[in-house]
Amino acid sequence: MAATSMKSTITSYRPELDEAERASRDEIMALQTKRLAWSLKHAYDNVAHYRKAFDAAGMHPSDFGQLSDLAKFPFTVKTDLRDNYPFSMFAVPREKLVRVHASSGTTGKPIVVGYTQGDIEIWSDVMARSIRAAGGRTGMLMHNAYGYGLFTGGLGAHYGAERLGCTVVPVSGGMTERQVQLINDFKPDIITVTPSYMLAILDEFKRQGLDPRKSSLKFGPTRCAPRSSTPSTWMPPISTACRK
Repeated sequence: MAATSMKSTITSYRPELDEAERASRDEIMALQTKRLAWSLKHAYDNVAHYRKAFDAAGMHPSDFGQLSDLAKFPFTVKTDLRDNYPFSMFAVPREKLVRVHASSGTTGKPIVVGYTQGDIEIWSDVMARSIRAAGGRTGMLMHNAYGYGLFTGGLGAHYGAERLGCTVVPVSGGMTERQVQLINDFKPDIITVTPSYMLAILDEFKRQGLDPRKSSLKFGPTRCAPRSSTPSTWMPPISTACRK
């Protein structure tokens, strides 16, 4: 759901704990309540699907007063997103979007997501925080092996690393032999990659007779695919935002 009112207030990301990360549980819950109230009203006022779904459930945004009330509102499921393909779930006019991403659509119609400029700023801040939480710091070199294009991974990690103040090598996916060459030559501190493709890169290290444990890689924030908690081969310290 695209939004314009909740814009990021961070224009130059700082490599330290954000205010929200230092907040008390009560402060976090108060912020969540305020933002959820805004989001529910924004969805109801601007997306026909949500207005119909809320009405069918006998719920109105004004019925939301605390976090536990969220359970009374209808869930959004994947079929809802497909039934409203391509743009009917957008909460702002399409002309106000600066970018559109989509899933591969391998099991049906692609899931389409639209972003306003405010969304892009928030996304960059969130990714910067994620990379920093994994150990990334300003000035580090990041090898980005996520795919660029309709898939959100490549550009999301790229913008986040730049926001954090890292130097990004936008390698994208594929050409695994070149991945190993650039890791050896550029000596990045961080690699962003799916766990499964990280294993393919490690196999290429071995094929070339190289020990990946002697590489420069220190951190590996990963997403977009499940991974084993006990991989059978060495990997850089991994932090993952995915469910196992």
